[in-house]
Amino acid sequence: MRVSDSIRLHYPQYWGFETYPADRACAVSKIAAEWGVFSNFARTPLVVDGVPFDTSERLFQTMKFTDPGARRAVYGKKGNPKMTAKHWQKEGFLRPDWAEHDVDAMKFCLMEKYRQSAVFRAELARSGDRPIVEDQTTFPRRTPDAWGVKRTPDGASFSGPNLLGRLLMELRAGEGALAYTRPLPEGMASFRDLA
Repeated sequence: MRVSDSIRLHYPQYWGFETYPADRACAVSKIAAEWGVFSNFARTPLVVDGVPFDTSERLFQTMKFTDPGARRAVYGKKGNPKMTAKHWQKEGFLRPDWAEHDVDAMKFCLMEKYRQSAVFRAELARSGDRPIVEDQTTFPRRTPDAWGVKRTPDGASFSGPNLLGRLLMELRAGEGALAYTRPLPEGMASFRDLA
C-alpha cells in the first residue's frame, strides 16, 4: 500500500492538499539550510530504549520492522537508512500493521526529538506561528508525496499534503506533545535487540 493510500485510509484527518504562503513559510529542504533541523535527516542524536540513533529518520525507518535482520540492517546502515528500509520492504519484511501506525510512529519520533534536542526545541520556538513545510519542489515527481509540498507555478505559495509540516506545527502548539490516533503496538519502540 502506498503511503498516501494508507494515510487516506487510516489517518484521514491528515489527508488533503493545504496551501501556505511562501513568504511566511519555514521551508525545510536541506539540512544545512535555515530550518534544516526540522528535517528527519538532521543530525539530532537520540537515545531510545538505551539505543543511540543519529537521526529521527533512522529511528522511524527502524520502527517499520519486527524481523531482527531487517532491523539490524536499517539501524546499522551508514548514511541514509531509507533506501535500506525500502529494500527490506520490497522483500516483504515490513510490519503487517505499519500502515495503521506509520503516522503515530512519526509522532513518537518527533516527540523524542523534541524531548532530547535543545537545538530542535529552540528552532521550533523561533518559528513562532509561521507555517512549516517540507519543500519537495526539487524532487523529480510532479506532485509532492504525503509528507511534503511543492512551490506553486507562480512561486507565491507551497501546496501539498505537508504531513511532516503539519505534525511539526502540532508539536509546536502542543509544546512537545502530540496526540496518538491509536497507541503504538507493543514492542514498536523497543530496541534492546540492537544494543
